[in-house]
Amino acid sequence: MKLKFPRTNIESRLINYRNKSLSPAQLMAEVDAAFKEVDNRDSQVIENIENGHEVGGNNFDFDKLDTNRIFHLKHIHKICIDYRLRFLDSKFFKGEIPYEALTRIKTLEKEHDIELKGFKIVAPSKLFKLENADDPLLFAPMGNNYYYLVHKWGNDLHPFRKILMWPFKTLENYMCFLLVLSFLTAFILPDNLFTPHQTTIQFLIIFFFVFKWFAGLSIFYGFKKGKNFNTAIWDSKFYNA
Repeated sequence: MKLKFPRTNIESRLINYRNKSLSPAQLMAEVDAAFKEVDNRDSQVIENIENGHEVGGNNFDFDKLDTNRIFHLKHIHKICIDYRLRFLDSKFFKGEIPYEALTRIKTLEKEHDIELKGFKIVAPSKLFKLENADDPLLFAPMGNNYYYLVHKWGNDLHPFRKILMWPFKTLENYMCFLLVLSFLTAFILPDNLFTPHQTTIQFLIIFFFVFKWFAGLSIFYGFKKGKNFNTAIWDSKFYNA
């Protein structure tokens, strides 16, 4: 006669092991306490992001830092100027902070035994709650104008954003853009639009008037909308800076 041994049900064994050390009431109490601790920590991190103020730096353990995530203010300044982005305190950010960012912050805090504060974010102007006068990066200050990249989320920027934003970097860039645009506009106008045979002098006069027209529209639009160049707005909290 062949003996048959019952198969081992791992789930039942696991339940037995748990019930020997914890009663159902104790288990629920521990689970409830654990979730409350997580919720409280999440709330504290969110508060530090939404209501935080600028601090000199956070006391990171330098032996545990990823050097690829350390950036100087001059590097952040350049990327903001090139792509027309802003670098502001996280309290001005009106977008949604993903839970992955909170998890990353809590992981860093546990690794370095600190509470991170003074967060800053790099993002387009439209993602900030700016006072009136597609790719966020969350930074934590390290001190001496160095910042640690905590988390990145959202979509990447448009591949041509740097080129499209080049005219708005400085006044000099914008003047060059207007000159080229005016020249091309004057060049494509029909030669016989004003005279049967257009001379070089007449072309230059047309070019001059086209330039004045574009410049006038730019000044009107710029003043009306409170626009400014990348070098002036990259770290400004004002809409019309």
